[in-house]
Amino acid sequence: MNLILILALIALLFLLIGLSEPLAARLRVPFSVILAGLGVVIGLGASWSLRTDLTDALNPVANAILQLPITANVFLYLFLPTLLFQATLGMNIRRMADDWVPILVLAVIAVVVATMAVGYALYWASPLPLMACLLIGAIVSTTDPSAVVGIFRNIAAPQRLSRIVEGESLLNDAAAIALFGLFVTYVMRGVPNPDLPQSLLGFPVLLAGGALTGWLLARAAAMLMRWLSRFVLAQMSVSVALPYLAYILAEQFVGASGVIAVVAAGMTLNLVGPGRLSPAAWVKLRDVWDLLAYWAGAFIFVLAALLIPRLLDNVRLADLGLLAVVTGAAIGARVLILFGLFPVLTFLKLSSPIETPYRIAILWGGLRGAVTLSLALAVTENLFVAPEVRRLVAILSTGFVLFTLIVQGTTLRWIINRLGLARLTPLDAALANQVIAVALQSVRETVAQTTENYGLTREIVRSEAKSFAERMDGAVKAAEESEELLDRDRITLGLIALAGHERDMILERMRERAISGRIAEIALANADRLIEMTRVNGRTGYRRGARAAMGPHGLQRAAVRLHNMIGLSRPLERLTADRFELLLMQRLSLRDMHGFIDGRIRRIHARRVADLLHELLERRGEEVEQALEGLRLQYPGYAERLERRFIRSTALRIEEREYDALRDEGLIGAEVHATLLGDIETRRADAQMRPKLDLALQKADLIGQFPIFADLDDKGREALARRLTTRFVAPGDVILPRNTVPSSVFFIASGAVELDGGPHQVRLGRGEMFGQLALLSRRPRRGEVKAISHGVLLALDEARFMRLMKRSPALRDAVRDSAIRRGVPPEVLAGLDVA
Repeated sequence: MNLILILALIALLFLLIGLSEPLAARLRVPFSVILAGLGVVIGLGASWSLRTDLTDALNPVANAILQLPITANVFLYLFLPTLLFQATLGMNIRRMADDWVPILVLAVIAVVVATMAVGYALYWASPLPLMACLLIGAIVSTTDPSAVVGIFRNIAAPQRLSRIVEGESLLNDAAAIALFGLFVTYVMRGVPNPDLPQSLLGFPVLLAGGALTGWLLARAAAMLMRWLSRFVLAQMSVSVALPYLAYILAEQFVGASGVIAVVAAGMTLNLVGPGRLSPAAWVKLRDVWDLLAYWAGAFIFVLAALLIPRLLDNVRLADLGLLAVVTGAAIGARVLILFGLFPVLTFLKLSSPIETPYRIAILWGGLRGAVTLSLALAVTENLFVAPEVRRLVAILSTGFVLFTLIVQGTTLRWIINRLGLARLTPLDAALANQVIAVALQSVRETVAQTTENYGLTREIVRSEAKSFAERMDGAVKAAEESEELLDRDRITLGLIALAGHERDMILERMRERAISGRIAEIALANADRLIEMTRVNGRTGYRRGARAAMGPHGLQRAAVRLHNMIGLSRPLERLTADRFELLLMQRLSLRDMHGFIDGRIRRIHARRVADLLHELLERRGEEVEQALEGLRLQYPGYAERLERRFIRSTALRIEEREYDALRDEGLIGAEVHATLLGDIETRRADAQMRPKLDLALQKADLIGQFPIFADLDDKGREALARRLTTRFVAPGDVILPRNTVPSSVFFIASGAVELDGGPHQVRLGRGEMFGQLALLSRRPRRGEVKAISHGVLLALDEARFMRLMKRSPALRDAVRDSAIRRGVPPEVLAGLDVA
C-alpha cells in the first residue's frame, strides 16, 4: 500500500476526530457516538465507492481504507494499553479507596453476573455450546464510561458517582478480558461444556500474575525516572514504554493478564510517581498521557466502527431474536446488581447509598464500544473457532454495541434531564449565587484599580461602574435571598467554600514546589473528601473530614502493628514523615484561611456566619497543633528539620521569581538567566530532600529525656538504646492485660497511660514507667494498663531491667519512690532494694 496515501488517510482521520468533538457538543450526544457513526459512514462509503459505476476516481482511497491492517492485535496491543494506563494515571486512587466496595461489585461481580446471565440465556435460546455463549457474555460485559462520566461532570453530579463509574469501567475491562481469555481457550479446543467451577479456578492466577508483573515494572520505571530527574522528556519516554512492556511481558512470557498488568502498573506509578518526579514533570506526564489517550480512544472507535459493515455480513433474521436475548440479559443483569445488590450493601453499611435517579443513569449509561468490538474481531480472526460461532460472535457483539450507542447513547442526556439530575439542588443553586456575587465584587475592585492606573475618562468609567454595580447588587441580593436558606445551610456553603479554597492553596503550593507532588496528591485527596463530606453532612461532615485528614489512618495503624510485632520500621517511618508534613501544611493553610473568610465569605453570609467559621477554623487549628505537638514529643527535632526545609524551599522560590522579573525587565539576558536557574535547581534538589526519620536515632534522643537515665554515660545510653524496643500506641490500646505478670518494664517517652487499680485509676505521663512493681513482686496485675493518647513506649525485658537496676542508683530510687506512692506493703518494698 502506498505510504503517502496511508499518511494522508491518517492525517484526514486526525482532522475528522478534531471536528467530531465540537459536533458532539453541538448535537448534545456522546463523543463516542459521533466517532462510531463517523467510522460506519467511512466504511460504508468506501464499500459503495468500489461497487458503484458512477466513478472510479475514489477507488484508490476506498481500497486503502478497506485494506487498512486493522486486526484485533492492533486494538489490544497498540491502543488498549494506552487507554487503560491513562485512566489509572488520571484516577484519584486514594479517593477511590473510599468506594472500593461498590467499584469492585460493579467491576467484578457485575461482570461475572452479566457473563453468566448472557451466556445461559443464549445457551437456552440458541444451538451454540455453553462455552461459546459464555464467551459472548464476556465480550459484551465491558463498558465504556466516557458518555455518562462526561454528562455527570456537566451536570455537577457528585464526584463519587463519576469515580464509581470510572473505576467500574477500568476494572471491568480487566475482568472481562481475563474471562474472555479463559473461555476462548475452551472454544478453540472444542470443549463444549466443561466443568465451569474448575474453569474459573484459573481466573485468580491470571489476575495475580498480571498484578505482580505490573507492580514490579512500575517500581523499576519509577526508580529509573527518578534517576533521570534532569531530563523530563526522557522521563516521558520511560512512561510511554511502561504499559506496553507490562502488557507484552504478562501476555507473552508470564502467561497472565496483560490488562491487569497495565492497570497495576498505572496504579503503582500513580501512587509513587508524585514522590519520584518533580511537580512540573508529573503535570507534564499527565498532560502527555491525556493527549495520547484522547488519540487512542478516538482512533479505536473510528477504526473499530470501520469494521462494523464487515462484522454484520451474513446477518439473518433469526439473529435479531438472539440479539434481543443478549440485550435483555445484559440489561437485566445490570438491573439486578444496581437495584438488588447495592441496597443490600447499603443496609450492611459496606457502601454509602446511591440515589435511585443516579442508579438509573448508571444503568442506562453502560454503553459498549471499542473494547467489545476488538474482542469480537479477535474471535472472527481465530481459525480454530468454528465458523458458526465466529459468525454469531461478530453479529451479536456488533449488534449489541450498535444498540447501546444508538439507543442508549442518543437518549442518555434526555433520560438524565427527565430524572431531574440536570437541575441544581437548592444548596448548589445558592452556592452558584454566592460564587457569582463574590466574583463580581472582586472584579469591581480590580476594574476600579485598573481604571485609576490608566487614567481613563471619568464619565465613561462612571457610566460603566453604574451598570456594573446594578448587576453586582442583583447578584448579592440573589445570594442573600436564596430559597429559604437557613443559617445551617449558609454555614455549610461557607465551609464548602473554605474547603475549596484550601484545595486551591494546595495546588498553588504544588505549582510553586513548596511541597512535593506526593504530599500534594494526598492533601488533594483529603481536600476532596472534606468537600464531599461537608456537602453531605454539613458542619458535622466538615469536622469528621478534618479529623480524618489529620490521621493517623488505617495504613499507619497497620504500620505500627508491623513495627511492634516484627520490628519492621520502614513503613512506619515513611507514613509518620508524611503525617508530619501534612500537618505542617495544614497549619500554614489554616492560618491563611482566616483572611479568606474576612475578604470573601463575610461579604455574602454576614458577620454571624463568618464568626462561626472563624471559630471552627480556630478549633481545627488547635487540634492540628495538638497533633503536631504529640509528634514533636515522639520524634524530637524532626518537625524543626521539616520547617527548615520549608523555609529553604520558600527562599529558593522567591529567588527564582526575582531572576524571572530581572529577565522580563531586560536587566539580564537569557544566558545569565539560564545559569542562575541552573544553580537554583541544584540547590533545590538538596533543599527539597525530605529529612529521614530514623526511629533508632529517635530512640537514643528519647532516652536522654528520662531523668532516671541521667547517671548513665554516653556509652551506657547507646547500649541501652540498642536493648530497648520501641512500641507505638494509640488511644484505647491495652498494653498490659489484667491478671498477668509482665515480662518487661515500660518507660513512657511520650503520651499517657491509665492504670486500672480497682477503685481508682492512676494516670502516668512522659518520663514515668510502669510494670516494674508487678515484675519484681511476681504478682499478677489486678487491673489493665491502656493508652489514653497516642504515644511512644520504650520496653526493657526483665533480665536487662534487673542488670540495669544494679548499675543505676537513679533507677533504683525511682522504683522505690513509685512503690511508696502506690502504697506497696513494706515487705514487698524491702525486696525491691537490689544491691
